[in-house]
Amino acid sequence: MSGQFALLKQRRFGPFFITQFLGAFNDNLFKNALVVLLTFQSAQWTSLKPELLANLAAGIFILPFFLFSATAGQLADKYDKAMLARLVKVLEMAIMGVAAAGFYLQSLTVLMIGLFLLGLHSTLFGPVKYAILPQHLHGDEMVGGNALIEAGTFVAILVGTLAGGLLAGSVSHPVWIAVGGLVVALAGYVTSRGVPAAPPPVPTLQINLNPLKETSRNIAFARGNRTVFLSILGISWFWLYGALFLAQFPAYAKNVLGGGESSVTLLLATFTVGIGVGSMLCERMSGKMVEIGLVPFGSIGLTLFGLDLYFASPASAASGEAFPLLVLLAETAIWRVLFDLLMLGVFGGFFIVPLYALVQIRSEPAFRARIIAANNILNALFMVVGALGAAAILAAGVSIPTLFLIAALLNAAVAIYIYGLVPEFLLRFVAWLLVKAIYRLRVSGQAHIPLDGAAVLVANHVSFADAVVIMGASPRPIRFVMDHRIFRTPLLGFIFRHTGTIPIAPAKEDPEMMEKAFDEVSAALRNGDLVGIFPEGAITRDGELQTFRPGISRILQHDPVPVVPMALSGLWGSFFSRIDGGAMKTPFRRGAFSRIALTVGEPVPAAQATPAHLQALVLALRGERR
Repeated sequence: MSGQFALLKQRRFGPFFITQFLGAFNDNLFKNALVVLLTFQSAQWTSLKPELLANLAAGIFILPFFLFSATAGQLADKYDKAMLARLVKVLEMAIMGVAAAGFYLQSLTVLMIGLFLLGLHSTLFGPVKYAILPQHLHGDEMVGGNALIEAGTFVAILVGTLAGGLLAGSVSHPVWIAVGGLVVALAGYVTSRGVPAAPPPVPTLQINLNPLKETSRNIAFARGNRTVFLSILGISWFWLYGALFLAQFPAYAKNVLGGGESSVTLLLATFTVGIGVGSMLCERMSGKMVEIGLVPFGSIGLTLFGLDLYFASPASAASGEAFPLLVLLAETAIWRVLFDLLMLGVFGGFFIVPLYALVQIRSEPAFRARIIAANNILNALFMVVGALGAAAILAAGVSIPTLFLIAALLNAAVAIYIYGLVPEFLLRFVAWLLVKAIYRLRVSGQAHIPLDGAAVLVANHVSFADAVVIMGASPRPIRFVMDHRIFRTPLLGFIFRHTGTIPIAPAKEDPEMMEKAFDEVSAALRNGDLVGIFPEGAITRDGELQTFRPGISRILQHDPVPVVPMALSGLWGSFFSRIDGGAMKTPFRRGAFSRIALTVGEPVPAAQATPAHLQALVLALRGERR
């Protein structure tokens, strides 16, 4: 994990990370301090009930996300994002001045205006926060950078919430809360001065101030890429799911566990640490690429540990007495609850980090900030709907543990629905799991696989698992051309049928299928896809490289795209190879976690990509190890 932490020392990431961390910290410091004051000193401010005030404050803070996210996205696409970050920090300092006036005058109206403006500050910064990363980070840094941002955000939320509560209860006059917020905002402005320029993709964009019309347009931009839009829905669902759990912590700690304020802090800290750990592990588990196979893995954990939290919760409601934290920790059942919350956070990190990185990478640069603005709008909408739904369920007499059970079951249903619409997520998970569970894969030259545009990938054919290994190492989906009989292979056939694999048959066996295959290859390349082929035509029976067939020349003659040679080594003699004459007969014949390698060479222009030349390149990349 040293690689992603090294980003903090880079000027292109470190100042921005600190700026966004301080912004999230300040939001939660002010918001929680205000809620604590209104909860315990509401009589001095208003006749409204504290519970109503807390919900009113939450609604006022989130309202700007609906009203101004569309405008914020336009601004981030039209103007330099580093400049916008500095202007937002100036706005934050001014907002703290409004808050100070509200505290000094003891005016609830002014304070709510300040809270609304703070929500506006977060709304304006949202598109900048995520749209700037692809401009300053390399492709293999996107997962690590997003992991740091997500981990930092949740830590900032935790620390800011705790600091807000402590500040509200310790200062002699509440105006010092705003002074503290002003100091944090000033520090954020100072760090924002170090953020490098991030030129706008569409400086000529005409700003449309109609929020309804522009919101509709932003969502349309997001829907233009099916995978991006469903990733946004997945992110929004996570925020609904996570916010639902977080909102119940105070009542859960008091009424179910029988704890006090310190136990609420412990639950929040445990969940937050889990998010941070899961986020930071993403880079190592994904090999520094955007591995969307982690998303189903994350959703499985979110469901399983959400279910176990229901079963781990005490069966009977706690008595009115609030037990000290150490007394609660002496109970074995509490440790199971804490473990479930920790793992919910860990798997939440696995779920959310690749989705954010995927949205950033696959969004059209000219619309990226507006697509992220659409994401923020949907996030807010989902959280509001989740809060209303949870309130309705609890009002119907359902217990908090049962609410967790319902949420976990809904999470499973949502996951199945999304992965059914976009099989790429689930199939990348299967590929990732197979590679991680059976082999130890080392990839060299991965940067030679183009991140966009059409190309043909050619590799030696050693085993039935070759395509799965290459699929798991590629940052993009690949449409493989494979013998139609592979579709009858258990599990592998399922994977290939749902990844757009193009079946092909020899001309003497089924000439119509062969011609159709070449037509599909041409259509895929014209669409800008990656197409993978095994020019040997069949899996090797002796481990040696066979003669490359002329099919590659026919493909390039019609569509002259770059060809990326790659070589697999270490798979000969594995369970999926034909070393014994027939594959998949002797499980673990080489033991578990055997070492294999994929070496990717530099792209070859179509004019030079003859079968003989490509064969020589693949052989050189493979080396002596079969």
